[in-house]
Amino acid sequence: MTIRIDKKITGYEVAREEPAAGKPAAAPEHEAGNKVVQMHEKLERPEMLMGSTYKIKTPLSEHALYVTINDVVLNPGTEHELRRPFEIFINSKNMDHFQWIVALTRIISAVFRKGGDVTFLVEELRSVFDPRGGYFKKGGRYMPSLVAEIGDAIEGHMRMIGLIKDDGLDEHQRRHVEEKRAQFEASRNLAQTETDPGDPFPPGAQLCSKCNTRAVVAMDNCLTCLNCGESKCG
Repeated sequence: MTIRIDKKITGYEVAREEPAAGKPAAAPEHEAGNKVVQMHEKLERPEMLMGSTYKIKTPLSEHALYVTINDVVLNPGTEHELRRPFEIFINSKNMDHFQWIVALTRIISAVFRKGGDVTFLVEELRSVFDPRGGYFKKGGRYMPSLVAEIGDAIEGHMRMIGLIKDDGLDEHQRRHVEEKRAQFEASRNLAQTETDPGDPFPPGAQLCSKCNTRAVVAMDNCLTCLNCGESKCG
């Protein structure tokens, strides 16, 4: 409907839709004060960061490596509070690998600060193989290279802060694996004192292709992993 105005206009305002009864109007984002901060490369580094240090001792060197990962806490004190990795440092008395270790820490730190899903770093690092061969770490876990073990340390940290969810065995699978192990030890008459305290799995166990742990035993023509439950029957 058209309205003709015959008088001089002395003022005007934009008509706004009235909020429904009983519902207050939504406050602008800058007034609400609840803007969620996400990880991005321009995020300013706080004066203090929380961190964790992991010791890596390999047969490749007489000196251990110490991997330190510092985290930033986003949106502290709110329902959107998150702890995310911000930077990584690797130190050792052994200077043989100094050059590539410094390059690796800078690249990983840059990826951390980019934000988004950074969990892909774990698989990328763990898929690096040393042409001279890998080694078994304490507990029977196979590490194809030193870089892979650094990736393993990063995975453990990401699980600790909740960035990677624990996808371990459920209660039924854990009970099944424990039963299989008890049967195997009973059939071989393995006493607890005969096992290596640093290796929780029976001596002579084979390497599992799924979890890279030396925990595969043969039972009733079946190769069963006592760590992850993987089974192949022949």
